[in-house]
Amino acid sequence: MSAPEVSTGSTSVKVGKAWYVTEHKIRAMRGYAGTLVATAIGTPFLYLFAFGVGLATLITQNVGPGGVTYLQFVAPALLASAALLVAQEEYTFGILLGLKWNPTYVAMNSAPITPRQIVDGIMLFVLIRMVITSVIYFAVMVLFGAITSVWGVLVIVAGLLAGFAFAPVAAYAATIEEDRGQFAILQRTIILPLTLFSGTVFPLTQLPVYLQWIGWISPLWHASELGRQFSYGPTEPIWLTVIHVLYLVGLGVLGWQLCVRNVARRLNK
Repeated sequence: MSAPEVSTGSTSVKVGKAWYVTEHKIRAMRGYAGTLVATAIGTPFLYLFAFGVGLATLITQNVGPGGVTYLQFVAPALLASAALLVAQEEYTFGILLGLKWNPTYVAMNSAPITPRQIVDGIMLFVLIRMVITSVIYFAVMVLFGAITSVWGVLVIVAGLLAGFAFAPVAAYAATIEEDRGQFAILQRTIILPLTLFSGTVFPLTQLPVYLQWIGWISPLWHASELGRQFSYGPTEPIWLTVIHVLYLVGLGVLGWQLCVRNVARRLNK
């Protein structure tokens, strides 16, 4: 169904057209909703049980100030990782699906929906998926006793920022003309290794100094540390917490705008 004929200068209309794209993605998601729900519920139970009940039995000493247990330390990072993986899935296969494999974005662009509105709709859909995943993860964290602060609910925000900060991946995906395994390489060489160099399952300070810089530029480290400040902090200077937020938002906005540019070039050839 095409969008109604209205003035394109209206801000509300632009938001409405972006929502058409989001609605399309939500309707398409119904075909595999069962898998998504099972994954969203099962993953936090498995990971928190494995790390918080399994591995934690081998780590008897506290890993943070104020008697922070290993479960409390690792849980915010696991939530951020879960949100990041949801975003990474949509930023890669979701983008290329609509541009090449099942070119619905090409059809949308033939209607009165601009490339910017298409990308905005995708970003809104990714946000919705991340919110669902993060809220479920947070609920499981509460059940496991991993939240000790009244500000703990803001761990969800840290997770959303983690996923948003990977928007440059969406900009890259929009430039791919032929699938030659680029996403598999990205997953194996960047996404998965980040858990080893981002202070997720052990403090970043445990790495040699010459490797710690990887964590400093990793969105996952910034999001994990931000989540810990909300979960059981504060454990760091306020200026560092501000840097976490600015870094994550800055990367996200940069990737978002680059994605708009690349999608526009792709669709307006």
